[in-house]
Amino acid sequence: MRNLFVQWQYDKIVRASYAIFASVVINFVYFTFLVQINFLWLFGTMPGINHLENPKSDLASELYSADNVLLGKYFRENRSPVNYEEISPNVIETLIITEDQRFYEHSGIDLKGALAIFWYMLKGDPRGGSTITQQLAKNLFKTRVETSKGGLGYIPGVSVLIAKVKEWILAVRLEKNFTKEELLTMYLNTVDFGSNSFGIKVAARTFFNTSPDSLTYPQSAVLIGLLKAPTSYSPVLNPEKSKERRNVLLHLLFQAGKISQSEYKEMIKQDLGLDYKVENHTDGLATYFRSTVSKYLLNWCKSNGKDLYADGLKIYTTIDATIQKHAEDAMQEHMKQLQSKFYVHWKGRNPWIYENGKEIPRFIEDVARRTEGYRKLKAKYGENNDSIDIIMNTPVKMTVFSWDGDIDT
Repeated sequence: MRNLFVQWQYDKIVRASYAIFASVVINFVYFTFLVQINFLWLFGTMPGINHLENPKSDLASELYSADNVLLGKYFRENRSPVNYEEISPNVIETLIITEDQRFYEHSGIDLKGALAIFWYMLKGDPRGGSTITQQLAKNLFKTRVETSKGGLGYIPGVSVLIAKVKEWILAVRLEKNFTKEELLTMYLNTVDFGSNSFGIKVAARTFFNTSPDSLTYPQSAVLIGLLKAPTSYSPVLNPEKSKERRNVLLHLLFQAGKISQSEYKEMIKQDLGLDYKVENHTDGLATYFRSTVSKYLLNWCKSNGKDLYADGLKIYTTIDATIQKHAEDAMQEHMKQLQSKFYVHWKGRNPWIYENGKEIPRFIEDVARRTEGYRKLKAKYGENNDSIDIIMNTPVKMTVFSWDGDIDT
């Protein structure tokens, strides 16, 4: 009799468990449907089919010389796309092993990885469960920005759930529309590596002054390591943390059999090997020419419905880069001579003088009082001029420009 009661209780629990599971699945499917159609504008917009098949990211416009030399760029986000064949296999392997080891096995959603999140949370080791495709969906379609939120998107917790569901839906759609190689290429072309470098091409040049097809395993590990937190793992701002993160990724590559034990031991001993230079609008040749051209281009873009700083335009000019380089070198050499004459002329004297040659009294002091730094000190110390003078006259390390190269002083 007791055994029958125990069996009845067990069957009851099993039936209840099935009912709860079925209810959760049905309600989740229903919730997903509501998100997809943006029911009553509560869930925020979803990209249409055309947008999905032709996803767009901001691309830098490039200005070329008549001899096909890149003179400079116009951008809000410095991004230049590359093809799959232009990316080193070292980068691809490091990305997959680090971010999504079952990338080639799933169709946008890795159920095993998603369920494992709860296990790691119980162990006190929270991890992300997003696949590369889900991360791509998040980057391409800005699922977590204010403009994509609906009425429920402003409720803490609910907004994250809605965004996550959107990313699942979009990830599945992306997998249907693109090959795995295309998805990897889009992902590496869109991600932010920090230091104003968007996409693998600009990141390779910014941190290592190389092309994406030439990146080694250690270099790839540094760059892929940045994706977790571009500032925290910056090899420039936090070199020790960046090196630790790189070595963790190299160990994953070793465990996956991509590198041998001897290679791994040798690689983790290496320095980061940076050749760091952030690109900006003033880099390159013919800066004044480019500035003038931009004024024409902005008017042309306005008339033709284009965005100079986001549409990835290729602009070809009649200027000759070789001749321009010679001209700028000659100008720089002449400026060195003029600077030298300037120092000789003013040696032992201050250059702030009246037309009659007499020095303007308290010129530096008066200029200093017009600075933002002085105003802040005045607000803090009031009439205590001695404290202000001490701080204002304390030397501060800085780098200053000279025609012979920057000077640390």
